Amino acid sequence: MRIVALSLLLLLTLTLGCQSKAAKVKKLVDQYNAEYPPYAKACLDEDMTSGASRMLTGEKLTPEQIAALEAKKKERDARCKPEADRLAQLQKEILAAQQ
Repeated sequence: MRIVALSLLLLLTLTLGCQSKAAKVKKLVDQYNAEYPPYAKACLDEDMTSGASRMLTGEKLTPEQIAALEAKKKERDARCKPEADRLAQLQKEILAAQQ
């Protein structure tokens, strides 16, 4: 009788553990999915990368245009770094929760 009771307790514990693990993963994924679109719009927008695209196509940029692009990139990197770090941390938490 004790073995049956212990087996049921173990099974219940494992079942609840798996449910809470899945719930944690879902919560983290939902949080990531909510935070990523605003980040992508603000930090990965086409306007921000158009200078690099122009350089790759062979278009000649003046030193002033290059300096302006570099200044924009520095400003964007400074503004977006906390958000990028937060999203990277969420990705790590998701991976850890899935294991």
